[in-house]
Amino acid sequence: MRVVVTRPQHSGERTISRLAEMGHEAFPLPLSEPMHDVDAARQALSDTQDAIAITSAEAIRALAGLGQSLAPHLDRPLFAVGKATAKKARNLGFTHVLTSEGGGIELAELIARNRTSTQQPLLYLAGLPRAAGFETRLTELNIPLRTVECYHMLDITPDDAALRKLFVDTRADAVLLYSRQTALRFFSLSFLRQRPDVLAPTRFLCLSETIADAVPALLRAHVDIADMPDEDSLLALLTAE
Repeated sequence: MRVVVTRPQHSGERTISRLAEMGHEAFPLPLSEPMHDVDAARQALSDTQDAIAITSAEAIRALAGLGQSLAPHLDRPLFAVGKATAKKARNLGFTHVLTSEGGGIELAELIARNRTSTQQPLLYLAGLPRAAGFETRLTELNIPLRTVECYHMLDITPDDAALRKLFVDTRADAVLLYSRQTALRFFSLSFLRQRPDVLAPTRFLCLSETIADAVPALLRAHVDIADMPDEDSLLALLTAE
């Protein structure tokens, strides 16, 4: 199958490699790129002592920029969304990593079950833009939180020629959508809004129902949602009958 990967370049490269191993033809279409704020991460770690929460591997990449100054913080509990993010945290040297199999809401509930300190606020190393579910649920659970933005996602707009090659010249069979923001960006691209017919035969594989809700109503019949919000479940949709 011809599969379009809408992830940022760094994370998309791994996905493209996995798709090739599965026998698919993969095409990158990054719609954003990260800008890390390493100084913000450094200051946040210096100012706090309690557990750390991460909802994206991009925050781990920002922490990697700290080098040796990260060492004093590697024994702090770190709560992460998803196996891939947790693995990156362990590879960076964190020794006490707890993982949620769901999204932000599930991570908040995991923290509530495992948090030992109620005195210090939890440090959430976040990005912008981001979904509100994690922070909202922590507030509902009365868990104090300090949110520090250590990366920003900057929009990328592919040119019409690239989109024509993917969706007109030889049409893509599937598009992978990993976030609601990415889905909204994809369907707002002027070329696709002017030529909605070019997406008619394409499947849209979404990591969650929230992402699927961003797909235009006329294309909802072509949407499939992963059983779990992780890449293994998402790629399994490519072979599902």
